Amino acid sequence: MSSEITPKWTAEELAGEGVSKKDLVSYLHESGSNAFLLAHKLNGKLASVVKTAKKPALLAAYKNLFETKQFRSSDEVSATEIKQEKAAVADSSAEQKAEAAEPAAVEEPKYTKHVIKKGTGLGSPVKGDRVSVYYSGWLKNGTLFDSNITTKGRKPSSPLVFKVGTGIVIRGWDEALMTMKMGEVASVLIQPEWAYGQRGLAAGGIPPNATLKFEITLVRFD
Repeated sequence: MSSEITPKWTAEELAGEGVSKKDLVSYLHESGSNAFLLAHKLNGKLASVVKTAKKPALLAAYKNLFETKQFRSSDEVSATEIKQEKAAVADSSAEQKAEAAEPAAVEEPKYTKHVIKKGTGLGSPVKGDRVSVYYSGWLKNGTLFDSNITTKGRKPSSPLVFKVGTGIVIRGWDEALMTMKMGEVASVLIQPEWAYGQRGLAAGGIPPNATLKFEITLVRFD
């Protein structure tokens, strides 16, 4: 622990010429902690500090020493250790800034889309839009597992209507539909991660880890 140190010179003595720069540096080296000396750039050899330091700065440091009570103690941390700690903190801060500056990783799409028939208009559905679609879905081996298109000779079916981008359907559908135009017909191949994943959908005839192919018609959206 550091002990209380009393000022060596009075304000009048410091204002005169009787106290030299060497006197001030010597006193600060003897009395100030290494952290204090580093903060005021007073660490180093006596002669070098006396040569480069300005007396007003030394007087300010002398006054600050008693204001902050950063006196030298028996268990004083070395200047080298303090510098190393500051360097480590600076490196850590730089790494954090670099990490913060790095752009977020863009997730690779888990589907591919091939346009069979181009749609009309400039816009595409956005999250929350209500879309109306006709579709058919096949397993990779060509097995048809679902469709809302009626066979020839029957009453025309109604399109499937839902809010896109809200998780009502598989993600591959949501993502693909939000790239389509009104009236567009597209073939969409969806990887398991954006379809039914490792569990599959037994009730729908979809096995685990199945890649699915859909033909989707975007009838309208609003």
